[in-house]
Amino acid sequence: MISLNKLQRLLPLLSMAAALLLFATGCMSSGGNDIVSITLLPQGQNAIRIKTAVLCTDTVDAAVEYWQKGKEQQHTVTPLSEHQVSHSIVLTNLLPEKAYEYRVLTGHGKDLYPSKTYTFNTFGLPVWMKDMFSVVCPDSSVLPAAFKKGYVMLTRRDDPGVLFLLNAKGSIVWYHQVSGTGFKVARFTEHNTFLTLLGGPGYETSYGDQILELSVSGDTLAHLKKGQQDFQQTIHHEILLNQADQFVTLCVEERIFDLSRKGGSKQDTVKGDGILVLDRQGKQIWKWTVFDVLDPLDDKNILKEKQDWMHANCIAFDTDGNYLISFYNNGQIWKIDARTGKRLWTFGKNGDFNLPAASLFDQAHALHINEHGELMFFDNGVSKKTSRTLSFKLDENEKQATLCINTTLPPENYNERMGSSYLVSDTTLLQCATKRNTVILTNFQGRFLWLLRTGMSSYRASFIPAEKLAPYIIQPGYEQ
Repeated sequence: MISLNKLQRLLPLLSMAAALLLFATGCMSSGGNDIVSITLLPQGQNAIRIKTAVLCTDTVDAAVEYWQKGKEQQHTVTPLSEHQVSHSIVLTNLLPEKAYEYRVLTGHGKDLYPSKTYTFNTFGLPVWMKDMFSVVCPDSSVLPAAFKKGYVMLTRRDDPGVLFLLNAKGSIVWYHQVSGTGFKVARFTEHNTFLTLLGGPGYETSYGDQILELSVSGDTLAHLKKGQQDFQQTIHHEILLNQADQFVTLCVEERIFDLSRKGGSKQDTVKGDGILVLDRQGKQIWKWTVFDVLDPLDDKNILKEKQDWMHANCIAFDTDGNYLISFYNNGQIWKIDARTGKRLWTFGKNGDFNLPAASLFDQAHALHINEHGELMFFDNGVSKKTSRTLSFKLDENEKQATLCINTTLPPENYNERMGSSYLVSDTTLLQCATKRNTVILTNFQGRFLWLLRTGMSSYRASFIPAEKLAPYIIQPGYEQ
């Protein structure tokens, strides 16, 4: 057994009573098992993720089967850890402050043999986290089936930063906490990983200095910090993976200009934006800046806007692999050639496309190509004090735009900065009113179906279908 002194060294911040609940170990060789010891440890600052260290006598495959006490029929089995003597297996899909039973399965392939059954107790969520989310849903029968089973991803941008997954009832089913910094923005990638941009108290709302990629089990897959290799600039608002598994982000670009004829100085700094592509070690692969396209001296308002000239707030991939980038200050969306950096077209104010009057927009956030190939975004609507979701089918050759979605948020959810909107099951929209600490699910007519109140201002709210997180998370909000 593990000694009391060793427990104290392993968990110096936990009480001994709590530590004793979390550890079980033993030496056994029954039922075909070759297990020397089993040790349970909390994984980081997390009450609902536990790391299981299994030491075996030989190279075998291993998994852990576990369930809430008294509910063995609702058991979870971890993915198989293959061909190891020492296995590290993370248990997810746990509830806080519950008693669990588990056994370790070892062997080869499908021929696995169970250990004896052991128990552990999970900790409670931090006090400040317990009442952070509340849901209003008058009639769950009108919710899309996928939404009932799926999860909403949110980020806490302050310190401590937290990446949250909630089910449709607003329960926290997964989270990852970091200290000294915050999750400014996050993406769930095609590889079923969490790609995030981190920034500490010294950085503005959506600006940061770290790139962190996590697995669903909470393992760090990549972690770059400003100052490493060619990662020398502040990054902001967006982080993506391209087809080559490289990081694509927006960066701050500064240039010195003579603004004396505009009323400024001969050595004035203009702060603009760029696109930065880094490999996983931080080496620069490609770079582009707004200064490659526009001259600040041609902007009559440059003296007023030089500290944040364009304010790029999103970058996305078009269907052909080129970049789409949105700018808050001038109400435009650009398409940029991902190879040459040439601006291919401008959409929005003073743009290349003919837009019907009803589809004129002020600012775009959370720009993306939706499942139907439409250009979709959240329009803050500052001029009308009305926020909405818009999507367009574009004819790039004829420069024509057909309005497909035009869904207005209720007046009380007007959101002047930040925000997002994404399709859920082709019939509803998940819209985030960041400044109102509100996430709302509506139909295309704007009818409210579901609303989440939050104790924080998440930059975006994204929907993740249940099948993307199985078997790590299986906690639907509403049963079918």
